[in-house]
Amino acid sequence: MKTVGKLLAALALAVSTATLSLPAQAAEFTKGVVKKIDTKAKKVTIDHEDLKNLDMPAMTMVFRADDAVLAKLKEGASIEFVADRVNGKLTVTEIK
Repeated sequence: MKTVGKLLAALALAVSTATLSLPAQAAEFTKGVVKKIDTKAKKVTIDHEDLKNLDMPAMTMVFRADDAVLAKLKEGASIEFVADRVNGKLTVTEIK
């Protein structure tokens, strides 16, 4: 019985080590054009291409964004960005 326990412990360690060494999935950037910025509401309207990671077609929509992201944006600017659901809200998480 001790052998089975040791085998299971070794297997668990091997699985956790393999999981830790997997590379993080790279964020996929999407092209878009900034249409409107609302710094007070912390929102940005972007006319964007398909958002593959969110399974959304190209459209114009409003996203949440933090102050650091909003500071990098300018109305009319062409951008590349990453959007994701953060606490259930569509949010711009990265700008290139």
